[in-house]
Amino acid sequence: MPEMNLERLEVRRVKAKRALSYQKKQILLCAGTGCIAGGSLKLYDYFKEECARRGLDVYVGLTQEGETEDVTEPKGDGVYLKKSGCHGFCEMGPLVQIEPEGILYTHVQLEDCDEIIEKTILKGEVVERLLYELEGVRYPKHSDIPFYHRQHRIVLENCGTIDAEDIDEYLAKDGYVAFEKALFEMTDEAICKEILDSGLRGRGGGGFPAGRKWDSVRKQPKGKKYVVCNGDEGDPGAFMDRSIMEGNPHSIIEGMLIAALGAGSNEGYIYVRAEYPLAVARLKTAIAKAEEMNLLGEHILGTDFSFHLNVNRGAGAFVCGEGSALTASIEGNRGMPRVKPPRTVEHGLWAQPTVLNNVETFSAVPLIIRKGSAWFKSIGTESSPGTKAFALTGNVVNTGLIEVPMGATLRQIIFDIGGGIKDGKKFKAVQIGGPSGGCLTEEHLDMPLDFDSLKKLGAMIGSGGLVVMDEDTCMVEVARFFMNFTQNESCGKCVPCREGTRRMLEILTRIVNNEGSLEDLDLLEELSATISETALCGLGQSACKPVQSTLKYFRDEYLAHVVDKHCPHCNGRKKVLQIDPELCKGCGKCMRQCPMEAISGQIRMPHIIDTEKCIKCGACWGCCPFGAIREE
Repeated sequence: MPEMNLERLEVRRVKAKRALSYQKKQILLCAGTGCIAGGSLKLYDYFKEECARRGLDVYVGLTQEGETEDVTEPKGDGVYLKKSGCHGFCEMGPLVQIEPEGILYTHVQLEDCDEIIEKTILKGEVVERLLYELEGVRYPKHSDIPFYHRQHRIVLENCGTIDAEDIDEYLAKDGYVAFEKALFEMTDEAICKEILDSGLRGRGGGGFPAGRKWDSVRKQPKGKKYVVCNGDEGDPGAFMDRSIMEGNPHSIIEGMLIAALGAGSNEGYIYVRAEYPLAVARLKTAIAKAEEMNLLGEHILGTDFSFHLNVNRGAGAFVCGEGSALTASIEGNRGMPRVKPPRTVEHGLWAQPTVLNNVETFSAVPLIIRKGSAWFKSIGTESSPGTKAFALTGNVVNTGLIEVPMGATLRQIIFDIGGGIKDGKKFKAVQIGGPSGGCLTEEHLDMPLDFDSLKKLGAMIGSGGLVVMDEDTCMVEVARFFMNFTQNESCGKCVPCREGTRRMLEILTRIVNNEGSLEDLDLLEELSATISETALCGLGQSACKPVQSTLKYFRDEYLAHVVDKHCPHCNGRKKVLQIDPELCKGCGKCMRQCPMEAISGQIRMPHIIDTEKCIKCGACWGCCPFGAIREE
């Protein structure tokens, strides 16, 4: 391939756009982790073989299968078959989308493929039984489904609509246009100012202004600097970053390139937990293709700018989501936080100034540079502009990955997008921000979700996990679950977190087993305050939020355990949920529904429940079509 420069890159983009415009019939199969677990890759193979058997030309991405040209125009009418990233509607997977009609088919199985080809691909008809149905209404078009219609997808826009492994599809969607603008038209100071003016705040939990962080690194003395992407998504039930890494990896690369230009860096790392093998594979593929096109490496697009990008796999420690623990892990040390200051912008990876943001933050950057800071600020609230991706799980009708403007309310998310509470039950609470967040109640349903509003309530957005709970949930058990998670994940470096969370877990376990006392409630509050004020890192300081919020809003349930010695919601949780191996068919539906990832197993084999993780929310019991879930 000739050496890539700006002119050749634009020619390739024009070809990619033209080739994309010729794609008259597309079959997009969701190839995110959830749908792959449900068998979507088998659907892909079957569509590929069956379409060819019927005499249809089969195209993969923007290139006809078997051809060697970078981008070719089709040589006739055919079917364009794509493995896309996560569509977000995980509850309904495996998902198959037909374009240009915009038809979305749900729960597609191998036996449905022939009918889709016969009716939709060849005749243009709709397979009614595979459409999403809500309150007796079937929705043929993807865009009309309330779950999608009420979102505002900008960071997730390409997830589910392009082939995640095809760089030409990303180029056809104006990929790397923002990087070109930053590289050829903007100074480092102008880049940092544009991000600062946009009001973009880190989507990893803390909400620190990204532009201020970049500018701080830019102003450090000349020398080695790093750009690091935090893809270590450890919150139970959260999968926003994973879906972006799997479905639109080039947006992360482009955002990091722009950050490197602004901060003055020539090397970067994407830190991903090893439990995300598909994300790791697609990131590596994207990096390799970007290197082939001289969008990464030395003298990018014929300029003096160089940037090398590496993928580093973590061992899955929750504490490595904290900045200094993450950089220690990349360096080959045990992932443990250090005392600050100095901050990461001064003393980060290998003691050098470092820009550290998460996946969602970097993915928003190309859109800001391309469309302008004013555009970004027009979305969301004044103090929290833009959108936020959430993983919606728990006792809600429609679980999945969503994106809404900052300032959207819980009512809009849970009832308009999520379809309300399962089985007509009452909403009770939502855990926001994972183990580092708190529980919000019915009185908070109309409160805008943004960084500052939640902070006033003692909660936080965190990375974006939302676990919805209905009227049957024991909130004391929820607090015990999250404390158990935090205690297990404590790095052990500081006494308040290492020993304090252990004592709190012991107290909560006594209370759940109806063996606690009123003095235990006072002790929980005292320990919570002490740990929050004295723990070394942000994770330890926020570890008690689930306990503090449940004590505040659901104190009556604690009193039921310690005074009445009986909880109407759990009977002390001495009973546990189990899966009957004789009845379980291994469909995997319960595993996809579980907000705590407490269920494991292989397809068509009996599954099992980890009773330590299970909070008895009932999500698995309510969705099992075989009645295999029982109490023991």
